[in-house]
Amino acid sequence: MTVIVRDFRAGDAEGFARIRRLALPFMLSTAESVTYDVANMHPDAHFQPLVAERDGELIGTAQVGFAHDSPQPGQGYLNVYVHPDRQGHGAGSLLVKTAEERLAGLNATKLFSWVLDKPANRTFAEKRGYRAGRSAHFLRLDLADGTLPPLQEPPAGVELRKAADFADDPRPLFDLDAEASGDEPSDIDYEFTNYEAWLKETWQHPLFSHELTSIALVDGRPAAFSAARTDGGTRYGTVITGTVRAHRGRGLAKLAKNDSLHRARAAGYTEAFTGNDTGNGPMLAINKWFGYEICATEVRYIRELG
Repeated sequence: MTVIVRDFRAGDAEGFARIRRLALPFMLSTAESVTYDVANMHPDAHFQPLVAERDGELIGTAQVGFAHDSPQPGQGYLNVYVHPDRQGHGAGSLLVKTAEERLAGLNATKLFSWVLDKPANRTFAEKRGYRAGRSAHFLRLDLADGTLPPLQEPPAGVELRKAADFADDPRPLFDLDAEASGDEPSDIDYEFTNYEAWLKETWQHPLFSHELTSIALVDGRPAAFSAARTDGGTRYGTVITGTVRAHRGRGLAKLAKNDSLHRARAAGYTEAFTGNDTGNGPMLAINKWFGYEICATEVRYIRELG
């Protein structure tokens, strides 16, 4: 009963997504999204998922690649998840070893890995030379039985629209996303300038919902948004909610997110998920106002190479 680690193959997509859902039930993952990511990630990301197999059964996964949009080269990442009922067979250790060797061979100088905030997981990372960095919460909202804040009328000069309304020219949403994302907490500096990559990795992604992503326009220009993903079933997730600097402090992000959540519930989605850095007090307060509850925490672990 030997465990082997190998490169992801097209036929692994459903098993890969299933393990991700079991290990991280608060993140959206489908076979279609896994296949899409492999086929459309930027070439400089050197994105190559790995799988651990035991007696023909997939029992572990690893996302492996580089932060291609960072001005600092050599920023690699590996996120390893093992089927909760198949732990203890060495799959995690072998996935980490294989991923580290691959990244080192591509001249990685620093490795980043998200680790669930549980004693066994943290010990696993620390024994392998990783040190703890920042942390982030996963949050869940019951859309089926919970109570959302009432919808609000936009103030004068503000209009709510859907991402689908920008189908002919999504460039204004890229500009909005770039500015809002630039102020998100992060361990890595990013240069959010590649519009073509954004189209592939965000706008055209199979999980991205053009109908449920809400944008607040001020005098006709996008000023705030809440970007939504869905799994095609009953699960909805917010990947980012933000506002351009010139219009912060007006409640526009909250307005957009409330609009998106109400439309998601009306469309039949029963669970809403999101994530926040543990130090992002303002966004955590907003999500508490909506009724979100923390359901898990991850810690970003870092290992220097060389």
